Amino acid sequence: MALRVLLAIRGDDLAAWRDAFVAQLPDATFFSPENAPAEVDFVMAWRPPEHAFARTRVMRAIFNLGAGVDALLASPSLPREVPIYRLEDAGMAIQMAEYVLYAVLRAYREFDAYAAAQRESLWRRRPRIAKEAFGVGFLGVGVLGQAVARALAPLGFPLLGYARTPRQVRGVRMFIGAAMLGPFLRESRVLVCLLPSTSETRNLLSRELLAQLPRGAHVVNIARGEILCDDDLLALLDEGHLGGATLDVFAEEPLPRDHRFWHHPGITLTPHVAAVTLVPESVEQVAAKLRSIERGVEPAGRVDRRRGY
Repeated sequence: MALRVLLAIRGDDLAAWRDAFVAQLPDATFFSPENAPAEVDFVMAWRPPEHAFARTRVMRAIFNLGAGVDALLASPSLPREVPIYRLEDAGMAIQMAEYVLYAVLRAYREFDAYAAAQRESLWRRRPRIAKEAFGVGFLGVGVLGQAVARALAPLGFPLLGYARTPRQVRGVRMFIGAAMLGPFLRESRVLVCLLPSTSETRNLLSRELLAQLPRGAHVVNIARGEILCDDDLLALLDEGHLGGATLDVFAEEPLPRDHRFWHHPGITLTPHVAAVTLVPESVEQVAAKLRSIERGVEPAGRVDRRRGY
C-alpha cells in the first residue's frame, strides 16, 4: 500500500513543497487537509491550519519543515502521541553564519560610527578594539549555534556559550547553569540569540538580563521575536547602555509600520530572512528521515515536547 502523506503547509510556496516531495517520494500519495482520508502515515507540516489534524489520524510521524516547532506545538488539533521530527539544518546554518558574521564585524569594526562620520564629512579614525576583549556569546548552542560558532572561529574572537546543563562545544568556552549566566553576559560584547521559543524563553531578553551585558554591547536576535522584550531593549539603547541591535525576528510579523524599531538609529532590522528554509534541501532531509523510520531506524531531530524543541 502506498504511503499516505498529508501536506499541512501554510504559505505561498505549497506548490514548490508538493513538487519536491513528489520527486523525492514518488510512491507516496499526497493529500491536503481539505481532502485527507481518515488516516495518513506521515504529515509534513509548516504553520499548519488550526484544525489540520482534527479529521485525520496520523499513524507514524509528523515532520516540521523548519527548525522552530513553536507554531506546530501550538496547534490545537496536534495529536499527543505521534513523534515529531524537525529540520536540523537543510541549508539554514550557512545563512545564519553569514548573517551573524556581518553583525559581529559591523559591531567590532564600528562601521555604524564611520557611516555617521561620513554623513558629517568627518575624517575621523577610531582606535581599534582589542579583539581578545570582544567576546561573542551564544544563547543557544545547538546544531545551528555550533555552525555559526565554527564560521566565526577563524576570525579569532573569544567564543562563549551558555547552557543550563553540562555540555562541551569545540572552540567555545561554555558557561553552565544559572550561576554562570551573569559571568557569561558580562563577557559578551555581542550576544547572539539562537534559542527556541518555549515557555521558559519567552521574554527572556529583558532589562534584567540585557543590563548585565557590557556597556556598548550589541544584541543579535535570529531566533524568535517573543524572546525579546521590545520596550526593555529600546530603553537600554536610549540610555546608552547598549550600543546597537540587529533583529531579524519579531513578536508580530510583519512588524507594524508604527513600531519604534523601524526608525531607531541603534537598530538594524531585516524581515525574517536570516535563514530562509530551502525547499530542495529540506525535502531531501525529511525524505531521508522518513526512509529511516520505514527501515525501523530512529532518525535524528526528534522533538522533546516537554522542552519545546
